[in-house]
Amino acid sequence: MLPEKTNGKDFPLLSGTDAGLFKILPNGIPEALWIDGKVDRIIKTSRAFYFSTSQGIITSTDLRTFEERNHGLPFLTIKSYRNKEKKLISQPALLKDLCADPLDPEVLVTATKDAVYLTRDGGKNWKSIGSMSKNSSGMKACAVAHMPVYAADGSISGTELVVFMSHPIYGFSYYRADSASPKWMDVSSGFAIMPSLTQPDEIADILPVLCKDSKGTLYCEIYASQTFIPKLYRFDWKEKRAVKVYEGTEQCDTIDGLYQTKDGIVFTTLGKFAKYSFETNKVEDLNAHRYNWANMIHSPHAVLNSAFIPESVSKTGSSLALNELWLLRPDESSSPYNAVADKKKAVYGSAYQLRNMEGINKYRKITKDNKLNALVIDMKDDYGYLRFEPNSPLLKEKGKVTGYKIDADRLISEYKNENIYLIARIVVFKDRNLTRYAGGKYAVWDSSTNAPWVGIKGEEDGETVYYDENWVDPYSEEVWEYNVEIAKELIERGFDEIQFDYIRFPTDGTNLGRAGYRWKDKGMDKESALISFLSYARENINAPIGIDIYGANGWYRTGARTGQDVELMSNYVDVICPMYYPSHFEQDFLEYAPVAERPYRIYFFGSYRNTVIGRNRVIVRPWVQAFYMGVRYDRTHYNKDYVLREIYGVRDGLNRGYLYWNNSGGMYEDISPDISDTDISPWEKDETALQKRLPAFSTGKTGGQFSKTSRTNINDAREAMVSILNTVLEQEWEEAAENHERGSSLLMIEPFGSN
Repeated sequence: MLPEKTNGKDFPLLSGTDAGLFKILPNGIPEALWIDGKVDRIIKTSRAFYFSTSQGIITSTDLRTFEERNHGLPFLTIKSYRNKEKKLISQPALLKDLCADPLDPEVLVTATKDAVYLTRDGGKNWKSIGSMSKNSSGMKACAVAHMPVYAADGSISGTELVVFMSHPIYGFSYYRADSASPKWMDVSSGFAIMPSLTQPDEIADILPVLCKDSKGTLYCEIYASQTFIPKLYRFDWKEKRAVKVYEGTEQCDTIDGLYQTKDGIVFTTLGKFAKYSFETNKVEDLNAHRYNWANMIHSPHAVLNSAFIPESVSKTGSSLALNELWLLRPDESSSPYNAVADKKKAVYGSAYQLRNMEGINKYRKITKDNKLNALVIDMKDDYGYLRFEPNSPLLKEKGKVTGYKIDADRLISEYKNENIYLIARIVVFKDRNLTRYAGGKYAVWDSSTNAPWVGIKGEEDGETVYYDENWVDPYSEEVWEYNVEIAKELIERGFDEIQFDYIRFPTDGTNLGRAGYRWKDKGMDKESALISFLSYARENINAPIGIDIYGANGWYRTGARTGQDVELMSNYVDVICPMYYPSHFEQDFLEYAPVAERPYRIYFFGSYRNTVIGRNRVIVRPWVQAFYMGVRYDRTHYNKDYVLREIYGVRDGLNRGYLYWNNSGGMYEDISPDISDTDISPWEKDETALQKRLPAFSTGKTGGQFSKTSRTNINDAREAMVSILNTVLEQEWEEAAENHERGSSLLMIEPFGSN
């Protein structure tokens, strides 16, 4: 077996971080190789290294010179706004995955939220091959491989190029790239589905595994894992169904970053690396071996995303290209404000009631009696009115102060004396007041009426009925400036955190197609508008920034309809507050026996899922339903226990805090004193029968371990799994590095010898 070398030297240990790509020297000192952006993924073929970065795809054959390979990939137009001047910047779209074909290192795939992109020339040219879902954005994983073609007798007669992808809602799909009329084909058989749901749960990663049959014919098999359910599968290509090969013991867990070694698959999971063995069908905890490299890859002291471990260093018999390494440190988010914003447990306070000492004392009592430590207050309400008297000239000019304003300085002083953490809620793009400023200068515009757009609900008694919502243009940099000015002043006056609500586009109205955005610059879309605003906010607010999102956008990896893409937005904010109100989901959602536990399940799984989707960059602090709604489930089950079950769900799923919502701001009769980390739920036998690790998203109080998986006899004697990077494929590396050219076709290589 040849050592991995470039110009006669072993390849170095590499760390891909938010600060760039680093070579780790033998003494553990990091040396910067490329620092023009964030490095999310590292893959190595027999031709080159490829890196998925915030600047798109980067490649290198010698780790000294780096080249962008973005031709054909989509770019976002981001609007920068500084010192009253705007500038349009072209930025590569967020790439969700990167994979090379084991049988042809010039063939790779990557994906955005909307489409998969295929290259056949090492990334010099990319071509969109679309997505299995034309109407719903979202993507997690993609892969490409030469899959076997079977003869009538079941033997392998050749291979064909196939691309795979996973959609967060619709599951797993494949695409025969060289067929006469290629199209995406959905496959759900064999993949786990959460009870009461109809589609397979999200596929986290898809791995082509290089194989050979008894005749020495090379082909690929596909392995896949799920994001929120601890299961690993082999995809039976002949039968087009998933076959489970490993299952963990937790109710929810994450298996991601799959990588083929000589005799198995190494993957990343919460707090550690593990390895699935092809021979035994068992999983081994690699952290038990205490490899030195496991600590060395963290030496750049930046958020770690990926790493490459050469064979000479790995001590596992194989080189390792490891990704999704944010999973290694689950016990606190990577937000710089984690220490400030973590474990905040709040109640929403009515700004109307907080105008006087009676209201201030009321919420002081609610927080104290229920062992809470924070309060959320509307400082710009749903109609755009300011709830305080501003000092800023900009706010005096454009804002309108409600007649029911708060004495902000008195309120802040009173609560600071009680060490209560103050969160200022600012409704951003739903703003009736600002739509009326300067003749509707900032309003979303109705292209038909040539007036500010308002969503139409329908007709009633011959009259048009409108939604009670007025929207300003999310593309407007002056709208951003106004809202950020509110935030800056409130922080200066003593609030601890900003919470932006309605960070989205309007979604309701039969006339939605007539909504026009006059501030939209060429090349921008909803995604780039929200990124641009949050980038501007991040640059100008020196405090934790939180955002409210729909529950569905925290449950699934998609920003469909609203533009609220958690995976994307988590790069710019510190706290995400999903509204997992059981009343707002379909009433049969997770409604299985015992039915009363539905609120617990929604918050348990939801807290975990949102954190994983955000790659633990944010504190997930859910809004908890503390109100009754006249829907079917609530009519039967809503009571004080319903709310308490939600709190146990948050604690057991994540335990980073929560927010009680009741729009009336009443006495919160349905809430209970906060529970401790060790309180035993009255319903523990129903909630945690299978759960061994608390919180679910953590290394666990008991250091949750892998169970011994039942053996699945999928390793037929005719097959032997082999590692790409530990075979004669490596012989071409050194030559390619020197010549910077493609070598001979892999199909010309003699078959591998038997193991």
